[in-house]
Amino acid sequence: MAMSRRLVESPLVVASHNAGKVREIAELIAPFGLEARSAASLDLPEPEETGSSFVENALLKAHAAARATGLPALADDSGLAVSALGGDPGIYSARWAGPTKDFALAMATINHLLGDNPDRSAHFVCALALAWPDGHAETFEGRVDGVLVWPPRGDQGFGYDPMFLGEGAAETFGEMDPAAKHAISHRARAFALLVAACLGD
Repeated sequence: MAMSRRLVESPLVVASHNAGKVREIAELIAPFGLEARSAASLDLPEPEETGSSFVENALLKAHAAARATGLPALADDSGLAVSALGGDPGIYSARWAGPTKDFALAMATINHLLGDNPDRSAHFVCALALAWPDGHAETFEGRVDGVLVWPPRGDQGFGYDPMFLGEGAAETFGEMDPAAKHAISHRARAFALLVAACLGD
């Protein structure tokens, strides 16, 4: 297997317009002396997510940002897959929140669709794509399993966090201290793979 490319350049463009996601990634890369610049702060357009998987969408966003800025770019595509809904909302997780990014509405929609179904199992998936301006890219995927609760709990986190209770956890992602969530989340698991490949000793 080919060796992964080490990331030594800074700043790193975080190819996202989601402030919560940018904040999480900035906190994850800070210990490695890397500065994060968000796509929004650089006035980069949001590319249309036309991929059929989390990895494809992450690559699409990372390549677009790296080409536009001449800097390495890290993109995340993540979402919630609900077992009883056939894996939906999946790659359409953000779209279920509508143009105003109303995740309270998205969570209510999922709860309504589940009805009295006893199967509340779900998992979060995060695909990270790290792309360089020359077209080279690396991808990493993380997953965390859990169940959905109703009503939503907590005002930490973002997106579907308040209704997601990780396996063995007492608090939803929305109730957890950010540091505790960073230790176990799907994004943290994907990031640990990226660190081992591109940032580790």
